[in-house]
Amino acid sequence: MKENSTSKKRPEFTPEYITSLAPDEVFVFGSNLAGSHAGGAARVAYNKFGAIYGQGVGLQGQSYAIPTMQGGVETIAPYVDEFIKFAEQNPDNFFYVTRIGCGIAGFKDKEIAPLFKEAIRLKNVCLPKEFVL
Repeated sequence: MKENSTSKKRPEFTPEYITSLAPDEVFVFGSNLAGSHAGGAARVAYNKFGAIYGQGVGLQGQSYAIPTMQGGVETIAPYVDEFIKFAEQNPDNFFYVTRIGCGIAGFKDKEIAPLFKEAIRLKNVCLPKEFVL
């Protein structure tokens, strides 16, 4: 379990299903650049956590979009790097990263996991087990 500044216990890995968030928590999901949050985790972000239809990148409500549908892994990397910087600059928030790119976008965990290598050290970022092990 991880702990944040308010000493709330957090899971070691992102849960497979997230249905609610504390006020300081953010749902990180894979999106498309058009922000058409129609399926998978993007639909959950839109329906439950304030994702904005038409916004495919960045913070929106209690969600953070990382585009995964625009090409190969190399096109996702800059957006993941941007997210990691954002998480570093917002230590009072706790980010649950879903298995971005591993659903509708069709990537394998082993392709996406290396992009999050730098996030492993952050106490306010929770990754899927498949991205860490």
